[in-house]
Amino acid sequence: MGKHDDLLLRRGELAAELERLTRPPESGINLSFGKRIGDGTTEAVERLSTTATARSIAASIADIDRALEKLEQGSYGTCDECGETIAVARLSALPATALCIDCSSAR
Repeated sequence: MGKHDDLLLRRGELAAELERLTRPPESGINLSFGKRIGDGTTEAVERLSTTATARSIAASIADIDRALEKLEQGSYGTCDECGETIAVARLSALPATALCIDCSSAR
């Protein structure tokens, strides 16, 4: 399997997880932050956590989409910020990265 296929596979996994996390709550569940801790409060806290996770997954999907775009353009492995080559070890660890370690650290 090549880099393209690996990225597509990972994107599919993340998209499925994002879809699962962003499904509307089951009907009949009351989400609230009342004074008493109960099922509604627990559900509301879980939804906040789920929302943060969903945002992180969406950002990862955007990174993968950028990496796929760079593969098509022939610029995969080149930093979007400084234009330098991204270290092979970094690409192995983070195949969807578009930034070298220096530019990533600067952010």
